[in-house]
Amino acid sequence: MTSAIASIPVFDHSAEANSGRMPPWVRQSLAVGDYGETARLLQGHRLTTVCEQARCPNRGECWGRGTATIMLLGDTCTRACAFCAVKTGQPGPLDRDEPARVVAAVRQMGLGYVVLTSVNRDELADGGSGHYAATLAGLREALPELGLEVLTPDFRQDQAGAVERLCGALGRNGRMVWGHNVETVPRLYREARKGSRYARSLALLELAAQHDGIEAKSALMLGLGEQEAEVLAVLRELRAVGVSRLALGQYLRPSRYHLPVRAYITPQQFEYYAQAAREMGFDWVKAGAMVRSSYHAEE
Repeated sequence: MTSAIASIPVFDHSAEANSGRMPPWVRQSLAVGDYGETARLLQGHRLTTVCEQARCPNRGECWGRGTATIMLLGDTCTRACAFCAVKTGQPGPLDRDEPARVVAAVRQMGLGYVVLTSVNRDELADGGSGHYAATLAGLREALPELGLEVLTPDFRQDQAGAVERLCGALGRNGRMVWGHNVETVPRLYREARKGSRYARSLALLELAAQHDGIEAKSALMLGLGEQEAEVLAVLRELRAVGVSRLALGQYLRPSRYHLPVRAYITPQQFEYYAQAAREMGFDWVKAGAMVRSSYHAEE
């Protein structure tokens, strides 16, 4: 592929990256936005959000718009990714009432579009896919016009079964965006995504994309030490398995115990990747320092 902007340098190995200081285009206050009502509604229904658990920098903006990404299956993950702020350990038992509470909260918030995500639950034979399916079925029955998106784990023990459960829960002619994030390039998986496999993630996305009414989506964090050629190779492989939606954002270190930022990607460099993705055939592309996989998902 030849890009009209292929000469733009991709990485910013600036003083900010070396010192840990964020450049001006990255800094953003979590206090932006009046999101008290969204917080009260979610807390009242005893629901967890990835916005809080992952310390998302867009929480103020999104909650101020009355949108949130609801996290199913508890707040404890069975994996320990080196970039992620969600706590890891042995999860508690499944909360069988959670799907009904999600439906009640979404109805009360008056949402037109909802994103469901979760921790990894590798101790469960179905990886929690049955719980996802119950929640989707409840939402589809109660709110048939609601836009639906999921951001799932890789369901490593039963990917084919998980895809059938979630797609089956949508009913006849059901539509949904199925997101699963590859997060980074294959070379960095051993360091960044212990317990995950790049090929396994591609396999899940391919299975989902083969279903009628499903748009497959993925996301990468940039700034972990990846190279331009590696990123472009991942984008081509995502397109090859049927992924049509793409989000690219800047990795931000949630604490000193997580992987350091190796580079801050400039706005021009994000646009380079976005243009390359569009030329590859992605239909929906979001790229920028503050972009996360569910950022403006409803657009």
